[in-house]
Amino acid sequence: MYFPIAEIHANPYIIFCTALVVSFFTSMGGVSGAFLLLPFQMSFLGYTSPSVSATNHVFNIVAIPSGVYRYIKEKRMLWPLAKAIIIGTLPGVFIGAWVRIEYLPDPRNFKFFAGLVLLYIGWKLLKDIILNDKTKGKNYHIKLNDFHDLDVMEASFKKVSFTFGGKVYTYAPIFIYILCFFVGIIGGIYGIGGGSIIAPILVTIIGLPVYVIAGAALLGTFVTSVSGVIFYQFLAGIYPQMAVSPDWMLGALFGSGGFLGMYLGARVQKFVRAVYIKGILACCIMFIALKYISGFFI
Repeated sequence: MYFPIAEIHANPYIIFCTALVVSFFTSMGGVSGAFLLLPFQMSFLGYTSPSVSATNHVFNIVAIPSGVYRYIKEKRMLWPLAKAIIIGTLPGVFIGAWVRIEYLPDPRNFKFFAGLVLLYIGWKLLKDIILNDKTKGKNYHIKLNDFHDLDVMEASFKKVSFTFGGKVYTYAPIFIYILCFFVGIIGGIYGIGGGSIIAPILVTIIGLPVYVIAGAALLGTFVTSVSGVIFYQFLAGIYPQMAVSPDWMLGALFGSGGFLGMYLGARVQKFVRAVYIKGILACCIMFIALKYISGFFI
């Protein structure tokens, strides 16, 4: 099958199945899977123009709603956190999209940038796995009956407190706003909306449970991806000499596989220990990161 905007030939079944498998595992950690599909598009499909970032946003738009639906249905959506992620990330996504086109149009340089981003995400996940292993993984044992015990006790500009799994968690929204702004810039460049970056940070640095942040991170990624696609389409008129607008057909095909994968992943997440979820993500991320970084120097 030929995709005119991407200017590539690809088997639609391989595209669908790849998105399904990737999204199944990544959605458990609050990640859409776009951060792994972008390397797949560049390395295996040969899709390296700036529009690949915009196409990644299309994937998020089509795929994410199924995962978000499951988290809302199971009452595991932390709405104050989702709001903070969206408000903080949106401005950064616009800046990131412009930086991608203006300063990183070359595939080699962009792969190096992508490798650095992935290396950071993978390192954070591995570090968290090691630290929690030393404490015998006590933070990962949550009973299935506790998954419906998410209760927001306080939600203000200065402080958000909630209970989950019999524990009380607190964070400062202002820190989330600032953090998400910079994450949005990186996400706008990469074409992932920022959820892949913010989710590991929320777990490792702020100490929030992965079972709670997953839904909020996915919802934030969805909203910012909608804005990202619109902005990339706008920039296509400013940069007519460059492939900027998304390949809607390719993005929708990836998204259809991701839609099913995210629904299934969100559904089975509560049956899988968080350490296993993080381990799968970390291994995939580190492999691709090292491949891209080493390729820049070879």
